[in-house]
Amino acid sequence: MEMTIKKSLGMGAILKDGLTTFRVWAPNADKVFVIGDFNDWERQDLEMEREENGYWAATTDKANNRDEYKFLIHNGDMVLERNDPYAYEVTNSNGNSVVRNLDFNWDGDHFELPPYNELVIYELHVGTFNRSNPHKVGTFGDVVNKLPYLKELGINCIELLPVAEFAGAISWGYNPAHPFAIEQDYGGPEGLAELVKEAHKLGIGIIMDVVYNHFGPSDVDLWQFDGWSENDKGGIYFYNDHRSATPWGDTRPDYGRQEVRQYLRDNALMWIEKYHCDGLRLDATSYIRFEGGGLGEDKAIEEGNQMMREINAELQQKYPKVITIAEDLKGHEFVTDPIENGGIGYGAQWDMHFVHPVREVLIDTHDDTRDLQKIVDALQYRYSMDAFKRVVYTESHDEIANGKARIPEEVQPGNAESEFAKKRAILGIVLTLTAPGIPMLFQGQEFIEDEYFQDTEELDWRKQKKHRGISKMVGDLIKFRTGEWGGATGLRTQDIDIVHFNPETKILAYIRGGGSENPVLIVLNFSNQDRGDYGIGLDEGTNWKLRINSVAKEYDIAFSEMEVADPKVIDEGTDQKAFTGKIDIPGYGALIFTR
Repeated sequence: MEMTIKKSLGMGAILKDGLTTFRVWAPNADKVFVIGDFNDWERQDLEMEREENGYWAATTDKANNRDEYKFLIHNGDMVLERNDPYAYEVTNSNGNSVVRNLDFNWDGDHFELPPYNELVIYELHVGTFNRSNPHKVGTFGDVVNKLPYLKELGINCIELLPVAEFAGAISWGYNPAHPFAIEQDYGGPEGLAELVKEAHKLGIGIIMDVVYNHFGPSDVDLWQFDGWSENDKGGIYFYNDHRSATPWGDTRPDYGRQEVRQYLRDNALMWIEKYHCDGLRLDATSYIRFEGGGLGEDKAIEEGNQMMREINAELQQKYPKVITIAEDLKGHEFVTDPIENGGIGYGAQWDMHFVHPVREVLIDTHDDTRDLQKIVDALQYRYSMDAFKRVVYTESHDEIANGKARIPEEVQPGNAESEFAKKRAILGIVLTLTAPGIPMLFQGQEFIEDEYFQDTEELDWRKQKKHRGISKMVGDLIKFRTGEWGGATGLRTQDIDIVHFNPETKILAYIRGGGSENPVLIVLNFSNQDRGDYGIGLDEGTNWKLRINSVAKEYDIAFSEMEVADPKVIDEGTDQKAFTGKIDIPGYGALIFTR
């Protein structure tokens, strides 16, 4: 009951009717004061009153929007200056908290995320995506300037790497110091709100990447927040035993404390309610579920599952259009199983059963050892009996760093713009955009960005001009996938039918949505050898039209000379089908046909 009362009263700095109420959880404090601009940082001016269950509160008419402040916590002989755990803004990661009301004008913003089966996600890192100043990190405003490009590409959803305030200016974002504050170097709260509004105007949703498996570890005022700790660990917000350990620091939140679960729940809702985000992607959820991330004989953290269930349940009840995505990468259906069936209830999860085998097959240096069965298995995998419970991709920030690189770089190191590298990278993009699941691209993938992801190096937009043909081809396929272009509803169905599988010739063909009004036939050549007049089994009366040839010269002058036309249908059985479609299939080519 008490927790409900605190929730309704609010936490942090609450502006209402000309008054500012400060509320903080510090159960081991003897006294707490609020110090700031409004009282000249006088250390004993505004003393907080002790409430129940370790909460403290104080109200003043002196503090105004944008005043800087901190809490001054007394615990025995310790006097601790602490930033507000709920601060919506900080001056910098080791600066002061800022009183904020976040009263953005959302008039006219009625955007709703498209259904899962229409989504195409574009993962981007604000700091490197589009730097208007090469000597500074990119900002939300820089992303806004590229929204027309993403709209033209056909993207209908952006997934932002974390933007909660972190130490320094350059980071992937997975080291949150102040979970409720927005990174100042990116543009702060106003910048994020403006990005969401402008994206929504163009029909593009925003999914926010959040980090609840650890905090920091740098510039974390939550550490020993009220002076108490055990075993020299992190205090009230963290586990104070062996469970605190993660690969990123000794800072795993204590999900067993209701107040900590409430803190994370409040953070999740902030992105939806204050910033109108359309979904959340939770980072490395296996480290919320397991002490060691699920490796070997690992011990489960049941209260971590409880925390995630509580967040998913509340979001599903209040905001049924909002999507939650787990980066779990353990391949467990439990993550996306409905809560009523004992699962955690995520809308979707990143799929290890797609990305790892597909990358392996594409990167294999020898055509004769390229294993098509792994591709078939990747295409057909699903969680919780739903193809759209998974996010499929071949590149993400993790998959192209930490010793791994982008697909074209892996195919031909140092020569990612070679013909082979480009064609095999495109095969991966076609697989991603035609597989059952929610497809995701990483920034620059559509124009064959090379090397690996670094938070210090901006995206090379010169490559977009150089490879505008490939970028256009990717955009065309995206538009078929989302439904912006008609004639390909099969790509948005649950169904996939493998119609041709030849491990010797390395030709694979499958139909998406065979029973739908507009099925799609995809033919892929995983070898460099052109196959002329190649036979694939077809049903009677099917009339396929070529829509995309991924290696046509219109997309890249160095691509195939082979002319590709609609299949020639002959009255001869192939692949247990009554008829045969004769098709010319270029080496490393992907052909998309619709009826």
